[in-house]
Amino acid sequence: MDNLHHKSAAYWQPAFLICAGVLVLAAAGMSVATRRLGLYLEKEPLPLRKPLGALDEEKLAPYRVLTRGRIENEEILKSLGTEDYLQWVLEDPRESSESAVRKLLLFITYYQRPDRVPHVPEECYTGGGYQRLATDAILFGCDRRRDVPGRYLLFDKTAREVSQRAQQFPVLYLFRVNGRYAGSRDDARIALNQNVFGRHSYFCKIEMVFNQSLAAPAKDDAVAACTKLLAVLLPLLEREHWPDLE
Repeated sequence: MDNLHHKSAAYWQPAFLICAGVLVLAAAGMSVATRRLGLYLEKEPLPLRKPLGALDEEKLAPYRVLTRGRIENEEILKSLGTEDYLQWVLEDPRESSESAVRKLLLFITYYQRPDRVPHVPEECYTGGGYQRLATDAILFGCDRRRDVPGRYLLFDKTAREVSQRAQQFPVLYLFRVNGRYAGSRDDARIALNQNVFGRHSYFCKIEMVFNQSLAAPAKDDAVAACTKLLAVLLPLLEREHWPDLE
């Protein structure tokens, strides 16, 4: 009992009370300072102007939508951290029927607020048992005005997996962060952290996977195919889907 009384009494010592008061005042001062400076450390949600699932596939021409996927597993959806996504298999009819880049999986995810660490294929696929064989920073030359940064990955399937698709397959991806493009998770984080004066922040990941055929395309072929797709897709997302920051 004496020991308990001694511990309780320690909390009422002047030194402890002074320290506690300083901490409370510091926290209050920080809150006032951030408001006066116009800093927004906690962002408000910023929805899409138009859902990704409502993307006008006719405006993707000449690309055709073969399948529209939905994530039915609640655990996977929870892990993804958003219900704003698009998962379509696309076909480019300009390519020959034997071409390894004729079909691809397009997977787009959008996050209304930057309170999650961006998912990247480096972790998602290796966590699923795939072996990463290559990682390269790339540029998509979508038009003459700009080169869009991105990332190229090459994965190998596990020996236990049996399928009618290529054992090796490339994955290419990029981010859209607050109106800018980023080619890696680190670059996406930097872009998010720079927006301290904005009430809102968002990020979106565009992932393209060549796992729909028996053969894996060469790196240059995969990059060229994605560049052609992005030249059509990115302007459409910019015009109709991604929000404008205040």
